[in-house]
Amino acid sequence: MTRHTDLTARIRARERVLGYWITLDSPVSTERIARTGYDYVALDAQHGLFSYEGMLRGITAVDAVGGVAWVRVEANDPTYIGKALDAGAGGVIVPLVDDAAQAAAAVAAAKYPPVGRRSYGPMRSALRVGPKPADSNDTTLVFAMIETPEGLANVPEICATPGLDGVYVGPSDLCIAVGGAFPNDPAVAEVFEAALVTVREAAASAGVAAGIHTAAGAQAAQRLAEGYTFATVSSDLTHLEQAAADHLAAARGGRGTADDGTGY
Repeated sequence: MTRHTDLTARIRARERVLGYWITLDSPVSTERIARTGYDYVALDAQHGLFSYEGMLRGITAVDAVGGVAWVRVEANDPTYIGKALDAGAGGVIVPLVDDAAQAAAAVAAAKYPPVGRRSYGPMRSALRVGPKPADSNDTTLVFAMIETPEGLANVPEICATPGLDGVYVGPSDLCIAVGGAFPNDPAVAEVFEAALVTVREAAASAGVAAGIHTAAGAQAAQRLAEGYTFATVSSDLTHLEQAAADHLAAARGGRGTADDGTGY
């Protein structure tokens, strides 16, 4: 069993899994992060600072050390989903999913006929994910992001979508969706935490994975202990700034951090 198929099995078994978030077009640093032991490395093609070529370089860097790369695609669109998978992503995180119909569209875009409508052209993914369409369909992961008022309201139906492997909370947008003026707005802390319970319970009822982005390793551990089955830790850009600020503070005789709490 390859690391890719092993991770797919673990996700579908709702085992605890940890990942890391990449926003920079920096293949060398992505490669170094991928070898630290995270179960997956997720490249952010929606808000990340890279093009298609940067995404391809990032996936290749993760592959170089035997890791598993996922991609948060730009939008719930067959072109973006197909290109990420053709480039070698083992799974896609699809943003701004509002209802079961949109979740079903995401699944269809990620699966070859007769399951879905993905066009055949696995330029890199054929090296290790497939190349037979049925094999790719069996191992490719699809997650719907829950980050809008509609998505939260419809999360039980979204989780029940055939072929969907799980849901993934975008905490910044979800906080705003429940009335926050900004990510981590303390004024909506209670309603935000209640929303997180709603999402994880809906996923558990449907038997699918429940994922969440977190700002730090300790928060990831907390969410996993609460019942989420996978969690992504912070991001390369956040940690770069954080480490630089902490070393500067130490050099000046003090302590400090650049983390704003969002993980982005």
